[in-house]
Amino acid sequence: MAAESSAAAGMRKAPSMEWRWVSAGEEEDDELEGRGAGGPAAVGAAGRGGSFESEDEEDNGEYEDEDEEQREARQRLIRTVPTVDWFDVEGNEVSGAQPLEDPEEFDFGRTVFLALQTLAVVFGDIGISPLYTFDVMFNKYPILEEEDVLGALSLVLYTLILMPLVKYVLVVLWANDDGEGGIFAMYSLICRNAKVSLIPNQVQAQPEKRMSSFRLKLPTDELERSIKVKEKLESSLMMKKLLLGLVLFGTAMFISNGVITPAMSVLSAVSGLKVGIPKASQDVVVMISIALLVVLYSLQRYATSKIGFIVGPCLLIWFCCLGGIGICNLSRYGSGAFKAFNPLYIFYYFGRNPFQAWLSLAGCLLCATGSEAIFSNLCHFPVRFVQFMFVLLVLPCLVLAYLGQAAFLIANEKTPEHIFFASIPGNAFWPVFLLANLAALIASRTMTIAIFQCLKQSISLGCFPRLKIVHTSRKFMAKIYIPVVNWFLLASCLGFILLFRSTSDVGNAYAIAELGVMIMATVYVTLIMLLIWETNIIKVISFLITFLSLELIFFSSALSSVGDGGWALLVFASGLVMIMFIWNYGTKLKYDSELKQKLSKDLMRKLGPNLGTMRAPGLGLVYSEIVTGVPAIFGHFLTALPAIHSIIVFVCVRNVPVPAVPQSERFLFQRVCTRGYHMFRCIARYGYKDKKQEHHNTFERLLIEGLEKFIQREAVELSLQSEDDVDSDEEPSTPGQIITAPNGSLYSLDAPLLVDFTPSVDTIPETPSCSTPQDPSLDYTQNLELELAFIKQAKESGAVYLIDNPIVKARKDSWFFKKLIINYFFAFLRNNCRRAIVSMSIPHSNLLQVRLTSYV
Repeated sequence: MAAESSAAAGMRKAPSMEWRWVSAGEEEDDELEGRGAGGPAAVGAAGRGGSFESEDEEDNGEYEDEDEEQREARQRLIRTVPTVDWFDVEGNEVSGAQPLEDPEEFDFGRTVFLALQTLAVVFGDIGISPLYTFDVMFNKYPILEEEDVLGALSLVLYTLILMPLVKYVLVVLWANDDGEGGIFAMYSLICRNAKVSLIPNQVQAQPEKRMSSFRLKLPTDELERSIKVKEKLESSLMMKKLLLGLVLFGTAMFISNGVITPAMSVLSAVSGLKVGIPKASQDVVVMISIALLVVLYSLQRYATSKIGFIVGPCLLIWFCCLGGIGICNLSRYGSGAFKAFNPLYIFYYFGRNPFQAWLSLAGCLLCATGSEAIFSNLCHFPVRFVQFMFVLLVLPCLVLAYLGQAAFLIANEKTPEHIFFASIPGNAFWPVFLLANLAALIASRTMTIAIFQCLKQSISLGCFPRLKIVHTSRKFMAKIYIPVVNWFLLASCLGFILLFRSTSDVGNAYAIAELGVMIMATVYVTLIMLLIWETNIIKVISFLITFLSLELIFFSSALSSVGDGGWALLVFASGLVMIMFIWNYGTKLKYDSELKQKLSKDLMRKLGPNLGTMRAPGLGLVYSEIVTGVPAIFGHFLTALPAIHSIIVFVCVRNVPVPAVPQSERFLFQRVCTRGYHMFRCIARYGYKDKKQEHHNTFERLLIEGLEKFIQREAVELSLQSEDDVDSDEEPSTPGQIITAPNGSLYSLDAPLLVDFTPSVDTIPETPSCSTPQDPSLDYTQNLELELAFIKQAKESGAVYLIDNPIVKARKDSWFFKKLIINYFFAFLRNNCRRAIVSMSIPHSNLLQVRLTSYV
């Protein structure tokens, strides 16, 4: 398929020479990148450092007032020349770095291990669907003749072929974001290729152009249409809000799906007890289901790592059991069920009783439950491997299982309540019953893991309150456990079981949740086809019309049962959407408030290099969420503290919409004001798959290493400039009071610190006599050694974290709902969520927090 080939090509690294469409502004950016953006404010630091554009540069908004013709006139096709990316060069120096496209040798043991893990993690949910699909369908459409069974079976077979196979396995799996699946991964992929993000701290993505994760696109015949779609999305605020609203709604429906799945799977499996023991009551089934779910979620912390290695063989036996039971029933009751491959039986099915057939569509869709889990859990396995496992094992076993059940129903006039368990041969009932319950627990585990991954993505992208995330495996980053979510899911599952108590009512809510996720996936994949894959427009329209129309028909059938149980799920999903909306809305208002209150550079220059106070030895790390300007909290520190540290670094921990950021590209650095101020800005970038639980000592070490390499690269760039340009960057110093620090270093209240800094012999052993103040006309090598020694002494004096803990309140003249959302709901979420700085385990002796009130 075109989508498959385009996506596969997109996952490869683009060659260094290519043709691509650019605008005039982008061409200038490319020229800056080609020569390293030479300048003190935009110097690319090597290793763990980087740089970004000067804060004085304006955003690319100067062409906003142009019409489409003028904008198209500025676009032209240019040929990019081979360039050397410092990130690529330094990436080869990382220990353990491997080429991106090195072919791996075939390993039979590893292949078998991946096959078992794929079954356990990816296909657990869809593998349990034969337990309840026909039960829910024929609850709405009672069996009257053989044609009813064949029509229902034909619906199930073609739903399996169209939804899981064609849509998800062959198309949607390729819409992954560097191997990461899920609706948030698709949203981040779109945001990475168009400036449509409304998430705070994500709106200025220009520096990420130099990240290796942001690769250039290869041109196609549909490139011009892709550019028009991109411009339409970027110019429409309504479209941006719609995209964000859809991803929040899709996430809420996916979480709801993960709550319903354990309730439906375990309840359906335990209900087989009524077939083996006819006297068993529904209360006994409910109590056993509750007990199994409590055990499952109590072991969930270990199920993501240790227990996960043993569930693969269990699920392999389960799929083989499904196929074996189907073959046994076909051989016992005849092969008449194969007639259902003729799609005409679907028309006969609707022709006999259209209304009841339409009602049964919600139950028919349950055969495709778990399709979204296939995509969401993709981060564990390669796409090709998942495709082969589904086509060669999962789909044939499911088809045989449904054919066998249909053959059993044709031979039996009456419709039993538990069709799957009734069709099991007598001698194999209890082993299959135990295996079905184990498979139901595995399916519940599959959806829980998918929810953990989805919430981790949403937390990283600022759309969900921060929660504690535990990494359960040292080898696999994707294996995580979120304690609060785990117990919340348990309570929700038990609530649904106690509320509904039957599989038919739970099945109605299950179909609504599954369809909500499917519709969102169809919309986003269509947009990815237009914007990124640049697929032929006929294929795009065919994909959209085919699947969206089918899903809307299924959805209308599911909504007809809202009164039978779907209402509870809609209320649950609405609560989740409200939480995510309030968090995103409040976070954005707080971020905008910080941007308005930031200090100007002119004010910093008026204060002088010593900022109007004494500069004490040490490293001050000022945390804020803004990426430009000086945060307002720093002004509070200047007025409230008698001294400020000799080196100030404004640190912004930024979550970028990519799965992972290489360690060599983790930090971006920039000078704030001139060299004598010793003030820097550092942006620490993390993808939504990156582990952020770094110890503060590790973080300081990596940050200082990046800062030193940034200064070294800056010195090289300055040496290439004329002497006049270098001198013009230095402000003339004026004589003033000299202060001697306890370690013997000299500081001035007026002059730049580096002029009066006297490094010790131990700090720079290769530097001769440095006991006297340095001459400002030192060459760049001596200046470099002097500044590196200054940083080393500041590091030895220790680092202090200066953190703002703001309180956000609505202004008195704000409308009532805004006050309600900000002053109460958002305040409650912020006070009960996990602070981002907590994960670094900073000692209280090195931490200074200030709480300011911001009115938005």
